[in-house]
Amino acid sequence: MEHRELLSGFVRLHILHHAAEGELYGQWMIEELARHGYKLSPGTLYPLLHGLEKKGYLVSREERDGRTARKFYRATPLGIEALAIARAKARELFGEIMHDPHGSKKTASRRKSGE
Repeated sequence: MEHRELLSGFVRLHILHHAAEGELYGQWMIEELARHGYKLSPGTLYPLLHGLEKKGYLVSREERDGRTARKFYRATPLGIEALAIARAKARELFGEIMHDPHGSKKTASRRKSGE
């Protein structure tokens, strides 16, 4: 994924968004992210899922079908709270980005004055 460090936050928010809507599993999430232009391998996605679970944003359960086991993830109350905060921050940021795509005079003057 090009610009991985910058875009990894968006990927985490996508995961949290879908996990708040209902259960998800890794392969479905890989396909969903691909629809949005993110090309993640299982070796990239599963550590993200495990990390979000370790931090308390997700909880998982395992479902077995014969020899096959699939892990399903869903958002915890902490994950839902974090998603609400992220949505508010995203609205604020995207409002600035979308209303001022090339830098306003106010922003440019702040850069010059060191604000």
